[in-house]
Amino acid sequence: MNDTATATALERVSAHRHRFNARFETYFDSLADDLGTPALSRFTPRCLELLRDLSLRGGKRLRVALLYEAARLVTTDDVPGLDEAALSVELLQTHGLIHDDIIDDAPVRRGGPSTYYAYREEFPQHEQTALGLAVLAGDLAAFLSLRVLMDAGIPAEPRLAMLRVQSDAAADTVTGQIIDLERDFEALPSEELLHTVTDYKTTRYSILAPLRLGLLAAGEDPAHHDGRLRRYATLVGIYEQMRDDYLDLFGDERVVGKPSGSDLRSGRRSYALRAVLAAAVDDERAVVESALGDPHGTAATVDRVREIARHRGVEEKLRADMRRYAEEASAEAASWSAHWREEAVTFFARLPLWSVERTL
Repeated sequence: MNDTATATALERVSAHRHRFNARFETYFDSLADDLGTPALSRFTPRCLELLRDLSLRGGKRLRVALLYEAARLVTTDDVPGLDEAALSVELLQTHGLIHDDIIDDAPVRRGGPSTYYAYREEFPQHEQTALGLAVLAGDLAAFLSLRVLMDAGIPAEPRLAMLRVQSDAAADTVTGQIIDLERDFEALPSEELLHTVTDYKTTRYSILAPLRLGLLAAGEDPAHHDGRLRRYATLVGIYEQMRDDYLDLFGDERVVGKPSGSDLRSGRRSYALRAVLAAAVDDERAVVESALGDPHGTAATVDRVREIARHRGVEEKLRADMRRYAEEASAEAASWSAHWREEAVTFFARLPLWSVERTL
């Protein structure tokens, strides 16, 4: 790997993150006034406070980096509408996180309480109210993600095209949530099914949509490049989801920001746990099956499943698979040189390798 090119790519990711975080704070500073929050409502300001807290609390902002760099494939000029597209992408992410945590009954997100559990703490005697408020907070984030694009000061044609990208991405994400739940009714889901879940639930809104939005903002029709964008997004989506699943089982929870074994306790047949189930034999498989979906599973149980995974070579296999998908994504991006600016092409070629290297 070219160290100089990688360092440059990382500097750009950091610059995009810092630029966007400042813009995100400004957005939330004015949101209550923009919405016209009811003067007599106590719950509405609290909802906006929780949305702000979760949205600004951590996050790699990879979607934002992909968006800004997609525009740089075309031009280095300031691109109107790009900041609004970034806000839209991250607000849709906030929506997804809130609803994910409701579905998974997850208490922790990004090193702090999930929105759902924050409401449960505030309404211990009103469980249905806490659930309803969390659902509505997630819904509000989704609608705001479209509203911010509608308010972008750009011509109608690209604005409508960007709205279509985001509304399609939102619908695909909900579909992904549905088949994500369906997947866990399979004793041993196929890898093809896992790829499909990843495609709908993650890839389309986290990778493909930012690429399309960045190109649209820069004046380029992404439909002319649909095949190469989809190939890259698919490969990145798979290794990123594998990375998250890998870290859930093998990562340091102080770094990951949530307890190890969350997928195991919630019964999620992730890439990592599917691989463990496929590799385990006899008593080992019984241990894994009994731990899947047990919300009271102990750290010792998670350790035992982790031992089985390592003994059966699952950790090494996941690492090898992540590296392979990252290398294929890098090769795909490198082939874009005939179509776009070399500097930005290099960024997309280096990003997958860096992302995997920092995990492995």
